Amino acid sequence: MTASTENRGQFGSKIGFILSAAGSAVGLGNIWKFPGKAYSCGGGAFLVIYILMVVFIGTTVMLGEFVLGRKTQKNAIGAIRELNSKFAWVGGLGVLTGFIILCYYCQVGGWTMKYIVGYIIESSTIYADPMGYFLNMLGANGFPLQGAIIFPLIFLFLTAFIISRGVAEGIEKMSKILMPLLFILLIGLMIRSCTLPGADAGVMYMLHFDPSTIDANAFLVALGQAFFSLSLGMGVMITYASYLSKDDNLITNTGIICFLDTCVALFAGFMIIPAVFATGIDPGMGGGFAFATLAGVFMSIPGGTIFGILFYFLLFFAAVTSSTSILEGTVAFLVEEKGMERKKTVVMVSVVLFIIGVFYTLSQAYMDLKGIWISREGISYPIFGDFMEYLTDRLLLPLGALTTTVFAGWIWGTDNAIKEATSDGKYKFALAPLWAFLLRIVAPIAIIIIIIAGMFLGMSIS
Repeated sequence: MTASTENRGQFGSKIGFILSAAGSAVGLGNIWKFPGKAYSCGGGAFLVIYILMVVFIGTTVMLGEFVLGRKTQKNAIGAIRELNSKFAWVGGLGVLTGFIILCYYCQVGGWTMKYIVGYIIESSTIYADPMGYFLNMLGANGFPLQGAIIFPLIFLFLTAFIISRGVAEGIEKMSKILMPLLFILLIGLMIRSCTLPGADAGVMYMLHFDPSTIDANAFLVALGQAFFSLSLGMGVMITYASYLSKDDNLITNTGIICFLDTCVALFAGFMIIPAVFATGIDPGMGGGFAFATLAGVFMSIPGGTIFGILFYFLLFFAAVTSSTSILEGTVAFLVEEKGMERKKTVVMVSVVLFIIGVFYTLSQAYMDLKGIWISREGISYPIFGDFMEYLTDRLLLPLGALTTTVFAGWIWGTDNAIKEATSDGKYKFALAPLWAFLLRIVAPIAIIIIIIAGMFLGMSIS
């Protein structure tokens, strides 16, 4: 280990890295998007397709990002620059994408905290008008002080504080506490949901494999969900892997992290789908579903308010473990490439993304009330918040993953990548030829399909 590596900090243990990387992968999309997609795409058949997409595409791209970071011991931009300076912009694309995502992600994280408090002190108000409560939080009837300022600021402060503590003392310690709690909460809520009267129909739907439900759309949705669920394309995994030593087995770690992330998605499906079957409420996706529609579920089941409180704690844990990883990607770049002091950098970045995030929440209220587009003098303009999500989910994220994958597989080369993955032959990698083929050929084609479907066919794949 070099002195510079020590100064950067490292993960103190294998489990610390696994939980931190899994925490980055496990986000809000696992919990409020996956169940709705599983329901609309055939239940059990979709689960099988999704798992296959994770195994063949998700693990391939993740390992590709890991080897770049561990090889260079640098942030996303520094890693690509060291291997080939002409392609430093590839890492820059990932850092930019992560920063934009974090602008609205911290706002949504704040909403989870608002709803924890809401279900504790005013659940009856939420139940009386779930959508009205949600829109009021966003500013439908005045400036959203709590939805845009107070709770997002608290969430951002927690994220910034964790990052300011560094890798081992901040990210790793947080992940060792919150990730086990997340799994305990998720499993507990899943068991409660599956034991509700009438929930057995939802369980059977999730377990029943019906080949007739498998079509091109199901494959595309599963591919998109698997890809976006693993935090790929933002340079986060490159940065996290840069804090590892040669003694760490990247191959095994990749498999464990993808397995944990997939477990969260599956558990979320078995938490949401049986509950909506039991209550007769249609499952949906996104913020409207998680913050408004689910209130009908909580109101309809015994002990529903407690169920709701625990659910939003679950969302909060998922959000903060992801937000810390994304912020670390930006901070690591500024500290290492620009020579900035870590704590000052955290404060500066936090202020900027918070200001931008406020406009995201303001735009969400207008979007929910009056549609996705503003029309002025016959010309339609996209709402600010909707445009941010469209830009990152459908263009920047897949484009970042595509360029990173092409760089690892073709520019730097699979021979170098495999050498790094095996720690110069220390670990066996029997599937190395298959992984090289997937990295060079299959993964880029799959990502291009995601871009085409999302940008030009208008399909919702994220």
